[in-house]
Amino acid sequence: MKIHISVLVNSLSVAAGSSVGMILGKSIPDRLRKVLFQAVGLTTIGIGIKMTLETSDFIVVLISLALGVLFGELLRIEDRIASIGKISRDSNRFAKGFVTATTLFLVGPMTIVGSVRAGLIKDGTLIYIKSVLDFISSIILASLYGIGVLVTSLIVLLIQGLLVIFSSQLVFLTDKAYLADFTGAGGLIVVAIGIRLLEIEDIRVGNFLPALVFTPIVDFLARMIAK
Repeated sequence: MKIHISVLVNSLSVAAGSSVGMILGKSIPDRLRKVLFQAVGLTTIGIGIKMTLETSDFIVVLISLALGVLFGELLRIEDRIASIGKISRDSNRFAKGFVTATTLFLVGPMTIVGSVRAGLIKDGTLIYIKSVLDFISSIILASLYGIGVLVTSLIVLLIQGLLVIFSSQLVFLTDKAYLADFTGAGGLIVVAIGIRLLEIEDIRVGNFLPALVFTPIVDFLARMIAK
């Protein structure tokens, strides 16, 4: 099995944007950096709310988030990400950048549907569009968080590559109900990222990521019980 070329383009777009952002970040004054920080935070919250409103069952999303964060806390996901960042001078900055970028670049219907279409019918159109959006976002994020965002390009290559390769097993996620609740759970995580970016509350967003795995499972069980 081969990885669709669109996945490589997406990974390279994140790497290129991050590199530009890291270079610009050194010359951006703190005042402008703060404005960028706020702009990204507000936009992120807006995107998250839009995604959350697509939810078909908020109970499913709530249960998934609760199970996900419990699992994430037990595994101490965010702490482990921070430990990876010890190669950087600021491990906390690395972790925030890595978690924020990974969630923004991999959560949402465009990632799932785009990967499934690329795997099933070799159509990478959605991922190409996503690549443009990720390039712009990675410039801004890398100027704020540095190398943690650059490392995300490898995760984009790995995760989207796997989604494309095993897309035949993920076709159920294109079902309207499954995709809506998956997007809703992801949307709330994105809102949490926006809150963190605006420095309203330092939410340990990384520990919520397992919710994305629990959402289709809880959705499936809810359907079984309802029958």
